[in-house]
Amino acid sequence: MAIVIQKFGGTSVRDASRRDVVAQWVVKAIEAGDQVVVVVSAMGRRGDPYATDTLLDLITDADLTPAAERDLLLSCGEIISAVVLASHLRRQDIPVKVLTGGEAGIITDGNFGDARILEVQPKVLQNLLQDGVVPVVAGFQGRTVEGRVTTLGRGGSDTTAVALGAALHAVVVDIFTDVDGIKTADPRIVPDARTISQLDYDEIFQLANLGARVIHPRAVEIGRQFSVPIRVRSTFSESQGTLIAPGQGTLDPWGHRDPDHAVTGITQLDHLMQFRVTPPPAMHKDWAYHLFMSLGENGVSVDLINLFPDQVYFCVPPEKTQITEQTLKDIGFGYEAYDDRAKVSIVGSAIQGLPGVVGRVMAAMAQSQIEILQSADSHSTITLLLHRRNMEKAVAALHKQFHLDEEVPKT
Repeated sequence: MAIVIQKFGGTSVRDASRRDVVAQWVVKAIEAGDQVVVVVSAMGRRGDPYATDTLLDLITDADLTPAAERDLLLSCGEIISAVVLASHLRRQDIPVKVLTGGEAGIITDGNFGDARILEVQPKVLQNLLQDGVVPVVAGFQGRTVEGRVTTLGRGGSDTTAVALGAALHAVVVDIFTDVDGIKTADPRIVPDARTISQLDYDEIFQLANLGARVIHPRAVEIGRQFSVPIRVRSTFSESQGTLIAPGQGTLDPWGHRDPDHAVTGITQLDHLMQFRVTPPPAMHKDWAYHLFMSLGENGVSVDLINLFPDQVYFCVPPEKTQITEQTLKDIGFGYEAYDDRAKVSIVGSAIQGLPGVVGRVMAAMAQSQIEILQSADSHSTITLLLHRRNMEKAVAALHKQFHLDEEVPKT
């Protein structure tokens, strides 16, 4: 019998009617002869009673609460969700067992709030599956070697599901959500964005890392490391969704590459902080080394770095603004900060070294009269930093420029 992991996001388990739909997916897999492990997120989103952000909002002095205690609180949302969903499954005469992440064998380091998985001990789950029981695992959490509860950071339930899939040698990890797969762009910005039928790990990792929020980058990392097939699909439709697996990319296997169809998807991240930093007049030539070492020691990871002999530009997420400014003041650097920035990226495994791609990006921005503030590229991405007000227009222009509403023609 094949093992499948079914992970259901917060919107999929928000209310009783949706949980009944979830139960039918479990029944369907069992009737197909599969052994099923269910992983759940907390129910709903901020404002819903047991959502992760709602629980965090209960602490008025969250910054004064030790990280280990915050993890205890935050882990409750997934536990509640698991117990409630298990009751729906029992009504379908499905034998179930609810487990916390730690009980399911997920062992992590002690970095509370953003713990990394050290290992998965699958024996408990294997025994339950052999006995015909469906484990319902609280996602987003694990335990340290000492037994302390940890959480895995935003999107941690995806990470839970793929890690369990790797440990159990699952044939597929189904990530059920409220959209029918990975889109060529955010459908709220581009209504005709198309569902991508298949992706390789590198492409989806770049999409996720650069703003696509359907699956967490860390889950993709684990999937790539252990070659776990991942399918992103909708709880509420029969669509096959997007399959992520080795050899499933959009790059033509015979090496045919067309600049008009070289891009897989467009992503965006808004509310970035851009800094222009200048060293003190008497600072030695190694000022950049001193700057970035100081930022790193204070937990600041920078993005979109443009370094010049007398200044540097970079971006940080908004939650790192205060510590960045304090670090710069402490080391005597001058700076200007801009809080109205966003970045838009194109992703595609076929763009590496392909003439004409950059020209098409520039054409789309020029035709839309969008100013580019900074840019960066890698073998499979081109990223533009823009004024926040131009972000959605840029996404739509690039989507149109690269014909992403069309199926890639077969060669």
